[in-house]
Amino acid sequence: MSLALIIALFLVCASIFVNGWTDAPNAIATVVSTRVLSPRVAVLMATVFNLVGIMFFGTAVASTIANLVDVGTGSNPLIAICAAQLSIVIWSVSAWKFGIPTSESHALIAGLMGAGIAYKGVAAFKWDAFVKVLWGIGISTFVGFFAAYLVTKLVGFLFRRMKRSRANRIFSVGQIASSALMATSHGAQDGQKFMGVFVLVILLAKNQPIPQIVHIDLWIMLLCSLVMAIGTSIGGYRIIKTMGIDMVQLEKYQGFSAEIVASVCMLVTTVVSGIPLSTTNTKGTAMMGAGAARRFSDVNWGIAKEMVMAWVLTFPVCTILGYLMTKLFILIF
Repeated sequence: MSLALIIALFLVCASIFVNGWTDAPNAIATVVSTRVLSPRVAVLMATVFNLVGIMFFGTAVASTIANLVDVGTGSNPLIAICAAQLSIVIWSVSAWKFGIPTSESHALIAGLMGAGIAYKGVAAFKWDAFVKVLWGIGISTFVGFFAAYLVTKLVGFLFRRMKRSRANRIFSVGQIASSALMATSHGAQDGQKFMGVFVLVILLAKNQPIPQIVHIDLWIMLLCSLVMAIGTSIGGYRIIKTMGIDMVQLEKYQGFSAEIVASVCMLVTTVVSGIPLSTTNTKGTAMMGAGAARRFSDVNWGIAKEMVMAWVLTFPVCTILGYLMTKLFILIF
């Protein structure tokens, strides 16, 4: 095993760890903030169901990510992928320091784009895959918000005559199920994205072409799930606080509605089309929609604005970081 491959795989694992640290907590933010589950139990549940999502929802998203850019084969393209992973870590850790939830999905995609431009120019883009990325941004941003708004209104209407104590008991159980589904969708989306890069690195090191549909070995699935779980357990609560307490405090029925909408959006796009969705964006906008369904003032729009700005900045910043890091790495190595 070459040194370049060892470094590349280490940096992919570092990106997965950071995803667990800063992105996976979004999947359990509501169930913790509504005090249905403790952070420790929620992290354990997320670990199990992330693995379910990774193992049982195909490889369509992984294939999209692995085929996003064409950097050829050999050592220099491998170095470019290393640089892209490092740019993700730098950006994500910087945002985590301020408790701002960023999209590791968008950071990954933008970092790969920057690396591809640095190595082969715009010709590195595979535009069919990039169109799926654009669709993903639209779905996670707009469908997440408006669908959660409507579903929350519907749930509130259907249970309007029920006593609050009984409704809370019902939706406490419902939130355990919906947050498990949310964690599953995170594994099916984000787990696949990083597994796609993992496979890409191995194939580049072997000078093998990248197939349209990638195969992922069981050991890669287990490793990605474990590294992601460790990241969530170490650094997740700061993001949970921003998403589930500072931005909007949801009732149990609202948390249930947000999780159902976000997870269904993510699982449908995973299975049907392989469109990569951002867990942070989808869950974040769903939580905003669920909060706004009761009162628009329930959402702290100042915090929401900071989050949206971080999402907007992720693409240009990580593209530039990926570009600069790739140029630097190729010069050094």
